[in-house]
Amino acid sequence: MEASELGIGSRIGHPKFGSGIIVAIDGIYYKIYFSSGEEVKTIARDYEGFTVEEAKVPDFPMLTMKDVEKAIREALLQTAERAPLIPLGGKWMGGTVTFNPSDPSLLGKEVPMSTFFHKIVMVREKLRVLEQNINNHPKLDDEDRVNLQQYITRAYGSLTTFNILFAYKEDQFKGSGKE
Repeated sequence: MEASELGIGSRIGHPKFGSGIIVAIDGIYYKIYFSSGEEVKTIARDYEGFTVEEAKVPDFPMLTMKDVEKAIREALLQTAERAPLIPLGGKWMGGTVTFNPSDPSLLGKEVPMSTFFHKIVMVREKLRVLEQNINNHPKLDDEDRVNLQQYITRAYGSLTTFNILFAYKEDQFKGSGKE
């Protein structure tokens, strides 16, 4: 077992401090109790100056910075806002949206319809969250809420152009003209 992979309770020998026992571990350091000086010293796990007298296997796997980064990334993905499962209309599945500039010397852009649809649904979800925040904001009075709500309703109305993409009518955008 390498000296950088020791568990709590392992005994080591240090050239200056003598014999010690590992009492705590983090990603970079060991905290080692040295009985000769009756003190705890912090020593880098990769320090090559000590010898292992008795190795104990760690009770838990040692984490590297990559492990921590991976765990954080996975946690963020699991807790990130996700659009609800709203189906794209059947005739659009597998299709693409093409954006062509008026200048023929410039390249156009082709986007998968599913990606384009997902972005539209995410805009709707963000508008819904904004609407909830406005309605529940403690510092806004009723008049302010109504005024801000009108902007959201108009935004929904502007997005009704994309209603043709939705598989079901109940998922579509509704402006001020509809219930």
